[in-house]
Formats: sequence, structure tokens, C-alpha cells
Amino acid sequence: MTDLDRDALFIGGTWTKPATGAVLEVVSPHSEEVVARVPEGSTADIDAAVAAARKAFDEGPWPQMAPAERIEVVQNLSALYAARLEEMATVISTEMGSPISFSSLAQAPAPWMQIEAFLAVAREFPWESTRPGALGADVMVRHEPVGVVAAIPPWNVPQFTVLSKLVPALLAGCTVVVKPAPETPLDCYLLAEMLAEAGVPEGVVSIVAGGREVGEHLVRHPDVDKVAFTGSTAAGRLIGSICGEQLKRVSLELGGKSAAIVLDDADEAAAIEGMKFLGVMNSGQACVAQTRVLVSRERHDAFAEALAEAIGAMKVGDPMDPATEIGPMVAARQADRVEKYIALGQEEGARLLTGGTGRPDGLATGWYVRPTVFAGVDNQMRIAQEEIFGPVLSVIAYDDVDDAVRIANDSDYGLAGTVWTRDEQAGIAVARRVRTGTYGVNTYTMDFAAPFGGFKASGVGREFGPEGLAQYTELKSVYLSAPAG
Repeated sequence: MTDLDRDALFIGGTWTKPATGAVLEVVSPHSEEVVARVPEGSTADIDAAVAAARKAFDEGPWPQMAPAERIEVVQNLSALYAARLEEMATVISTEMGSPISFSSLAQAPAPWMQIEAFLAVAREFPWESTRPGALGADVMVRHEPVGVVAAIPPWNVPQFTVLSKLVPALLAGCTVVVKPAPETPLDCYLLAEMLAEAGVPEGVVSIVAGGREVGEHLVRHPDVDKVAFTGSTAAGRLIGSICGEQLKRVSLELGGKSAAIVLDDADEAAAIEGMKFLGVMNSGQACVAQTRVLVSRERHDAFAEALAEAIGAMKVGDPMDPATEIGPMVAARQADRVEKYIALGQEEGARLLTGGTGRPDGLATGWYVRPTVFAGVDNQMRIAQEEIFGPVLSVIAYDDVDDAVRIANDSDYGLAGTVWTRDEQAGIAVARRVRTGTYGVNTYTMDFAAPFGGFKASGVGREFGPEGLAQYTELKSVYLSAPAG
């Protein structure tokens, strides 16, 4: 037994004995040792969770509460969350290997910031309004909760992605079944404790960790009204097809292969410093990572060498060491995947400047890969087209700005991107031409007051801001009779 072990599932707001004795072993990506054992949810557990959510939505008070009452409960959750940020950061680094510096900066604080941002949106949201109709009478337009929501987050930023779904769903009046990834169930146990203490009514939230079979069962469940998923594009396509067959509402936040365009007037040092974070954040396990670095042909070689020197000098090691900048991959399979892409890049003819295959020096255990920079990459190479999800950057030469925009857009994905320039207006002009859902000029971030999501194979729908809250509502028009006389 460890301090993180659990023996129950959170179903309908109650700690419940699982239907089977199946266990998930949570393994440290650094030590490769088991750090916790928790119940593995089964399809029977999902059925129980959905039944609780369905009853709470159809018969319970939560959907019928005034928005201000739901806001009060979520405000309670925010206060509880703020008090446990350090604990949450430690748990996430333990279970998935994110460097504690990143967990303390983003993995824990950003979810809390989301809660606060959604609360601000909810207070001003047009839950019900009346407008003049075209036929002489007024029309009432209502935002009503979509129903029972299946929320399926991935393992790389587990709390960030679960709260981007759970919080707006709760504020809208939905009930929710969360299915965490099997690699990262522990953070959601902390969240469950906070939900219970915040005063969320019985049945409104369930959390059942499990694998793909359990997730697919949840997606296909006839009593689920909407699916909100973050993960791979391949999984998103399957989920989208299932929801399409059932005419079930769905939002999908999927993969990316984002490009950072470095214009000739850019501050080179600032751009390279930006790539140290944006290119390999969370050890490269980030959908918004800027993994294609586009530089003019004249500056390509010098910039690539400088970038390789900076990336190669980043500290790789124990995620619990505050000095660590690159931690392990979440699992052995992920480390193997990244290494295969590094080998493939060399086979394709890209020039390896730093990194490569093989375990980083001084690390006897753990699923580590060496941070890698390729130069002379052609955008048609697989390392430039496919999402690697590891600390691997490709430097690509362009001829002029039009060529840079063409290369940036030559991708199945359209999630994020940046342009680096001393001329803000030139940067905005580039931003308008690149087909991505989010973009940055000399920076990149997610502002929780603004919509986040992707074009093309990067997803469907948006998270954050009023647009993200609206994803969990249905619109109803109520036609009012014209005044007598």
C-alpha cells in the first residue's frame, strides 16, 4: 500500500465499491516503480455512473437551479482548489512525469485559473433573453443544459483538460461522467474530494478511470447527451463517428503540428527562448507545441545551430527536481514512439543537430528520450507532418513570407502557431493568414476568456470563454403572443 492507493470509485458523488476487482497500477515514468493502485472501472461502473447522472439531470435540482446557485457551488470548488495547488502539482508530476517546474507553473494553477475565468463568464452569460420577433411578437431565447456529459481527458495535462469540460458543464446545469486516462487517475481523486466538499449535489458528478473499452462504452451509452473529448485525432475520428450515428452532441480537442514562423527582423534570442518553452513544454507532450520552426533560407543554418545549442543544454532528469526542464515520457510505449520518429527523421535525410536515439546520460531508469533538433527538414517528411508528442523540433527553411505561410498551412492540423517579428502589424498580417484556431505574435498562451480549439484535423468546437460555456447548452426559442389589441 502507498499513500496514493485508493479502493473505491466516485460514482454519483459517493465513494462506491467497484463492480470488479480489476486494478490500475500507476507507474512512475521516472523510477518505473508502482506508485499507486486504484480500481479500474468497468462497463458496469460506467452504467452506474451514467444512471446516476441521468437521474440527477432528469429528476434532481441541479439543472433547475438558478445560474447564481450553481455559480456559488463552483465558487466553493475554486476556493478548495486554490488551497491544494501544491498537492495537485506533486500528484500530477508523480503519475505522469511532468517536470515539477511545469506542474507548479501550469498543471495545477491553470485549471484553477480556468474555474475563475468560467465563473466570470457565467455571471455575464445571457442565460435567458428576449428579443423582438420578425412577426410582431417577442421571442424568448434560453440557454438550457445539454444533459448528461461524458468528459474524457488525456494523460498529458489531465486537470487542465478535465476542468475545461467539467466546469462549464456544471455551470450550465449538466451532469457529468468523467473518464480519466488509466495512466493518470490520481489527480481526479483529489478533484473528487473537492467536488464532494464544495456541495455538488448527489448524482451530478462521477469519476471512473479506465481504458479504451470503458471509454468507448461511455461514448456509445444511449443516456449520454454530449461527449467532450481531448486526445489523439485518431481517437477523435472514432468518437465523432459514433456521435454522428447517434446525433449526439460532441466537442473534440485533438492533435497539432504547429509552426513557429521566425521572420528576418525577429529578435533571435527571444525566439529561441520562446522555443525552449513552446517547442518542448511538458517534455514535448503538448498538443499546442510549436514543433515546426520556420526560418528564412538565409538564416536557417545559424538559427538552427543556436536553437540546437539551447535545446541540447536543457536539463533532463527527475521530474521532482526543480531544475529539471525535460522529464520522461509518460510510458515506455511513448518513449519508443518518439525514438522511432527520431530514427525516421535521420532516415528521411534530415540533419541531426542535437539529441538522437539512446538514453540520456546519467539516467539508469525512466522512459526518457534525448531532446532533439533536426535541421534541413522538408515539410513533406513524416517528422514534419505527423504529431510526435515528444521533445523533437524540426527547423524548416522558407523563401519568403508567402512561402512561410504556405508551409505553415501545409498540414492536416490547425491548432496553434506563432510568428516572431519586431513589427507587430506584420505579425498580425501573418496571423490572419495561418489557418489555426489559436495564434500568437512573439508569444503563445491560452487566455481563458477567449475560445480555444482547432481547424481541420485539430478538432471540432471550442473551449473557454462564452463560446466554451455555450458548448454545454442547447438553445430554445419561446414564442410569445402579440399583445392584445
